[in-house]
Amino acid sequence: MHIDTNDLLNSIMESFDRIDYVKPADIPNIDLYMDQVTTFMDKKLRKSTRYPDEDKVMTKTMINNYAKNDLLPPPVKKKYSKEHILVLIFIYYYKGILSISDIQTVLQPITTHFFNTEDDFNIEAIYKEVFALEKEQIESLKKDVVDKYQQSMGTFEEAPEEYREFLKLFSFICFLSFDVYMKKMLIEKLVDEIREKAPDAKPDKK
Repeated sequence: MHIDTNDLLNSIMESFDRIDYVKPADIPNIDLYMDQVTTFMDKKLRKSTRYPDEDKVMTKTMINNYAKNDLLPPPVKKKYSKEHILVLIFIYYYKGILSISDIQTVLQPITTHFFNTEDDFNIEAIYKEVFALEKEQIESLKKDVVDKYQQSMGTFEEAPEEYREFLKLFSFICFLSFDVYMKKMLIEKLVDEIREKAPDAKPDKK
């Protein structure tokens, strides 16, 4: 098995450089029907999927389930506002690492207190601030990945030559996976803390 790890790392770095978030200004200021929502989400987020030619970003069934499970406020006359789209984007990024009930716990206080409010401090303001912070993390994330890559390339020097390249890649995967595991565990602890401190945010278990 031959894997050009340098090309692989360069590809990862290039993908980080292409990371961008959906800007509130990109979202139509008019309310959208379901088909328009799924089309918009697909257009803006398809590049972030693993298999862009095959993966569905968000389907009608998914969106209906989010509303049914109180992750998303219900549409008004079958139309979704700009704030609905912003909440759906949060859900899109969360759903890869958190359960539906955990996402509900995190988002319910947001949608309860800041959705469809006339105050300037609303969901759009929260979205802008959070994603501005996340964009600043890209460079530090790239450095961390490079550090883990370099560490992994220094492992298994005494392994049989025909397996050495694969084992170094396996080591890289393990380093990255452990980091993800620890962060996921921390996120779950934080969600549990929110659930404990805010009884009204507890998911409805049926």
